Amino acid sequence: MKKRISIFTVGCVVAVVGLLLSPANLFAGQNEFTDSSGMEFVKIEAGAFTMGAPEGEEFEDAQPEHKITITKPFYMGKYEVTRKQWAEIMGQDASKLSNPNNPVEQVSYADVELFLLKLNEKEGTKTYRLPTEAEWEYAARAGTAAAYFFGDDASRLGEYAWYYGNSKFTNPVGRLKPNPWGLYDIYGNVFEWCQDYYGQDYYKDAPSVDPKGFQPDVKVKKTARVIRGGGWYSKAKFCSSAYRSNSLSPQKFIGLRLVKDIE
Repeated sequence: MKKRISIFTVGCVVAVVGLLLSPANLFAGQNEFTDSSGMEFVKIEAGAFTMGAPEGEEFEDAQPEHKITITKPFYMGKYEVTRKQWAEIMGQDASKLSNPNNPVEQVSYADVELFLLKLNEKEGTKTYRLPTEAEWEYAARAGTAAAYFFGDDASRLGEYAWYYGNSKFTNPVGRLKPNPWGLYDIYGNVFEWCQDYYGQDYYKDAPSVDPKGFQPDVKVKKTARVIRGGGWYSKAKFCSSAYRSNSLSPQKFIGLRLVKDIE
């Protein structure tokens, strides 16, 4: 005897399929996506890692090592923001080099805030931002614990990064090998702004879950922001996962990589 499928059952199946195929669910399940500005992103899953440099290394402001948990997945730019992408949003290019696929540089933190405001308006969202320092290191390490995501052998850095040993200026993004999570130029090319204020002793009392960085005294008018990853002029040791630096102003070696919250 043939079983009859009720209209109610069919309707339920259609409803469930429709829900699963809705734009929001499709977006949430993607490992990569490209927005209308042509910026490509990679999904970084939530997880835990050891942040900072081990004792014995010279990076005292990156000590002590401490366990960090990132509780929410997020999208991170596969590449550093390019001159072309910056110009399309801002209407003008801040950099001096001719190749539009080189990372934008010489942009201040205030410039980046305006860029993010305009990008979010263009995309009709409020989800584009800079990474926190913890998110940046978590993504750069890609599940590894060595000085670099490829190990401790600095002689291999040239396979992955434009730095003092192989470059005298910025280079087009994506020319070298990515890290295990598909992020290109996470070391070298340009330092990348993070949203955190810089605190030299911040790691000594840093929160262990989704840290947002040092919170300066409200009376302090000028507090530097964290920059990460090293730049084209940096020596190899300054292009490591743990190395921290900071800046108050735009420089020819500072650019940015975006994060997008998952809605």
